[in-house]
Amino acid sequence: MTYDRLVCANCAAPVSEGRCHVCRANRERLQQENFLSGLNPMALIALLAVLIAAVALLAHQTA
Repeated sequence: MTYDRLVCANCAAPVSEGRCHVCRANRERLQQENFLSGLNPMALIALLAVLIAAVALLAHQTA
């Protein structure tokens, strides 16, 4: 999950801005939790497309 679209329940600001201590704590937790958390959804979709293309190419060469 990316934190750029999350809204803080404490201050009602985007978590990515880190306006209050709750935002900053959750932003740090999300950054440390997953190495893919910093990627935006379009980068994840592009990565998935490249992976599918590589598997399709490998399957075509072995057949």
